[in-house]
Amino acid sequence: MKIEGGGDAVQLLILLGGLTLIPALIFCTTGFTRILIVLGFVRTGLGTPTAPPNQVLIGIAFFLTLFVMAPTLKAIKEDAVDPLTSHQISDKVALERAEEPLREFMFKQTGNDELELFLGLAKVEKPKTREDVPTYVLIPAFITSELKTAFEIGFLIFLPFLIIDLVVSSTLMSMGMIMLPPSFISLPFKILLFVLVDGWSLVFQSVVESFH
Repeated sequence: MKIEGGGDAVQLLILLGGLTLIPALIFCTTGFTRILIVLGFVRTGLGTPTAPPNQVLIGIAFFLTLFVMAPTLKAIKEDAVDPLTSHQISDKVALERAEEPLREFMFKQTGNDELELFLGLAKVEKPKTREDVPTYVLIPAFITSELKTAFEIGFLIFLPFLIIDLVVSSTLMSMGMIMLPPSFISLPFKILLFVLVDGWSLVFQSVVESFH
């Protein structure tokens, strides 16, 4: 007996399964990871582990990611989504076209050392051009580069807060106030400094410009 609509059911099942991979796709092929880690460093440097809360940081990172990825998303829409919805190209062609702008973005943010590392781990013959680099090699190399860049930015952000902590700690020790936690005194100074220099704007500007 032939089951009608079986093909549609399989396609729907595949589509639902693919939707579960969207968060991983956002984390691993966009600037989301770098932005979120940098924001986490800011919160840790300030010494306010619950302000802003995780939900707020994730929301900020998500919309900053949309801002950074706007040119790439626009290219994907024009080259792949619009022709697909107007039935000008097939699903396979649309996927290939959508992959090109995303690969171009990842190549711009991926260091040569990281790319060579994963090419060696995958035991892939050294490609002559970027088009010859497999996507499954490019993605982990991109993630590694993002982590490296995020921690470099985080280190620079962390330094001013560390200096304030050291100054406050040394001052308290010289005054013999050993029992008073240095973080209790340094926290207001760090927040005041961050507000006076318009810290959030500087952080957002720095992290966005790091993608250019």
